[in-house]
Amino acid sequence: MRLVGVGVGPGDPELVTVKGVRVLREADLVVVPVMDPSERGRAEATVRAHLDPDAAERISRLVFALDDRGGATAERLSAWEAAADAVAAHLRARGGTVAFATIGDPNIYSTFTYLADAVRERVPGVEVSTVPGITAMQDLAARSGTVLCEGTESLALLPLTAGVEAFERALSGFDSVVAYKGGRQMPALQEVLARHGRLEDAVYGAALGLPDEQVGPAAGAPDNAPYLSTVLVPARRTERGGKL
Repeated sequence: MRLVGVGVGPGDPELVTVKGVRVLREADLVVVPVMDPSERGRAEATVRAHLDPDAAERISRLVFALDDRGGATAERLSAWEAAADAVAAHLRARGGTVAFATIGDPNIYSTFTYLADAVRERVPGVEVSTVPGITAMQDLAARSGTVLCEGTESLALLPLTAGVEAFERALSGFDSVVAYKGGRQMPALQEVLARHGRLEDAVYGAALGLPDEQVGPAAGAPDNAPYLSTVLVPARRTERGGKL
């Protein structure tokens, strides 16, 4: 019995690894996280781009709270438990491989972590593994032509759900900084960047690889940016190879 977390990238179906596609196609069941069972989420749309139409019956939606505002609420914990029950029931009844398709990478701010922990409790001996995926910061860097790191430069990645103060500390302690989950914090983030003289070089992105994609200067990011927003703040560079 296996449970595999498969990173399917930020939303562009072409940004799924060859291994990821193989695991999804070979899995006995592919589960995808959604906020509502009636919706087709970003992960499911990416999965369906790589599976044959007759494989649709192997896709199952699991309800999760896909943003982590408000912490581990009772509703969120209940959703994790119900999802784990469903996966565990399938594994006990049929065995085989269950693949969990997650946006981005399964080891970076992913709901897969919670699911895997709960399934291990229910199905002792289940083999848990992951397939890495392209992250939003990588995709945004490519789409905007932003170099994240050179030479000895350091890189910090943090969610703005940790607070703008944490982001400001990262600006002072690291060369390049990436902020996830910007959303409603965008105006405060822009103010911090301006105060540190970093707003001009910062890049904003949301809905990467989707029809409503947004990529541009962070200074022009909307105040009501989507929850799954990304901001790149590249290191200050004055000469080629200066950080070697």
